[in-house]
Amino acid sequence: MTRGNFCSVLVTGANRGIGFELVKQLLGLPKPPQWIFATCRDPRDARAQELKTLASKHPNLVILQLEATDEVTIKAAAKEAEAHLAGKGINLLINNAGVMPPSTLESVTQEDMLSVYRINVVGPMLVTKAFLPLLKAAAKQSKEKGWCCSKAAVINTSTIGSSIGNPPSMNTFPVISYRCAKTALNMLTRCQALEYKEDGILCAAIHPGWVKTDMGTEKAELEVEESVRGILNVLSNLSEEQSGRVVDWQGKLMAW
Repeated sequence: MTRGNFCSVLVTGANRGIGFELVKQLLGLPKPPQWIFATCRDPRDARAQELKTLASKHPNLVILQLEATDEVTIKAAAKEAEAHLAGKGINLLINNAGVMPPSTLESVTQEDMLSVYRINVVGPMLVTKAFLPLLKAAAKQSKEKGWCCSKAAVINTSTIGSSIGNPPSMNTFPVISYRCAKTALNMLTRCQALEYKEDGILCAAIHPGWVKTDMGTEKAELEVEESVRGILNVLSNLSEEQSGRVVDWQGKLMAW
């Protein structure tokens, strides 16, 4: 296996936006993954139709029902993935699922903060815990030296809005609950990097840019295709130097 060749990948929140585009571009690689596990809350929902159409054309794409705050569905998804892998591990776990409701310091409520924190921080934590045995198996089976996404990696989707060192203004990014939750996600990423270091698992967070999706809106700067091309290029080149750090879609370290 060479860097940039991912044998198995799991993407959460894969029925739309960046998650769906990640699945599409992974399938379009010169050497696509042997397995791509794409999760969404409800595969029967109309919003998952494009993903189901894609899966009907690609036998290596498996749709898993997974609600990032529901441990029952998370554990069931991990068991289903394990059955398909037949003893092999998962090389790359991309925690992409998240929400970004509008909220300002004036309008935000306790319920807003806790709900967004559960989805954007607790969710990735629970998903990573459930799939950790498969990540460890991939790292153990790999012949790669050092840490890389072709061996075993956890990638958490973050944002420039979470940066403490270089934060955008509240006028340009008025989503206080989202910003606070993603700052916590950055710390979770650092803790995961420290904890899973001995297992050979790289852990990093990535800022995809301001992307034209349902969350980013049409005012955003980047087309989703360009962002995802950048993300996959960055993931192909990540090493232990970036483990525990936040990078953007162009590979630049972010002051978090």
